Amino acid sequence: MCSRTCAHMRSQLPAVAAVSGPVERLRVEGETALNGCMEHDESDESPANEYDTRMALLKNAKRSAVPLRKTFVQKPRSRSSSAENRAGPLSGFVVRGDRRALDAYLILLAAISSGGENGDDWSTRHPIMVFARAFGTTLDAERASAATAVSKTLRRLEDRNLIERSRSGRERKIKVRLLREDGSGEPYTRPSGTSEAERFLQLNHVYWQKGWIDKLKMPGLAMLLVALHEKPGFTLPTEKVPMWYGWSADTAERGLAELQDLGLLHKVQHRRKEPLSASGFGLINHYFLLPPFGNLDALELLADHVNAEASFERSSVAGPK
Repeated sequence: MCSRTCAHMRSQLPAVAAVSGPVERLRVEGETALNGCMEHDESDESPANEYDTRMALLKNAKRSAVPLRKTFVQKPRSRSSSAENRAGPLSGFVVRGDRRALDAYLILLAAISSGGENGDDWSTRHPIMVFARAFGTTLDAERASAATAVSKTLRRLEDRNLIERSRSGRERKIKVRLLREDGSGEPYTRPSGTSEAERFLQLNHVYWQKGWIDKLKMPGLAMLLVALHEKPGFTLPTEKVPMWYGWSADTAERGLAELQDLGLLHKVQHRRKEPLSASGFGLINHYFLLPPFGNLDALELLADHVNAEASFERSSVAGPK
């Protein structure tokens, strides 16, 4: 309660010298209520912001990472053609620079961790302003504009066949229901990992908890998802990225450099013997995703590659025996 309201309440209390009996009791009770009002005023908390809202959604999910089918990043390889375009739905976000919709989709995947009582309703429902804070539309907009931005963002996700939305309940909350990550429009199910179409990557919640959502630009986020999609020590000729993932080689190179600058990715150049080349060897880049998004297995493989490279250099200097 604001101090102006409390001051008005105080002015309505009877004067001390003019009251007794029941009226005095009324005055004492009023003072007690007013003191409580002032104590409440001093302990008021500020409204929840974007970070608070995201943390509450993640806490309710009761897990530490987001499972995301790899088909969102790249379509499975077809047996019929080796030259096909394998870009997944992620490419649409990257090419159009639609970072807001991509982050909105990721936080929805993070927040929706249950299929309901029957296991077939992977959805969440909240007032529109909860989605506005979760999506970050309240950072630079008034309430009406932030709500409009939420509607437009959800519409773009609908157009990509990644979600369905509706109004729910007497309060007309927005209900968002997940669809399959490949953009097929099929109902969502928890990825099982039992087949190529069911394989999934995991995006650690530190993406939101430690502010990586704000530190990473679109190229860095795109290549982070690629690195999570690939095995530790993966190689990636950037000229293949347009066919494999759907965005330019330049975007891929900027994203890889961004991850390296932020200490999230380590590159090891491995020399491979090529007897018919001028130098006798070729250079191959191996990439290792580091914690907090990579794991200890990647660090062990990195150490193995470093040792192998050192051994190669020693043998090259010594020459044949």
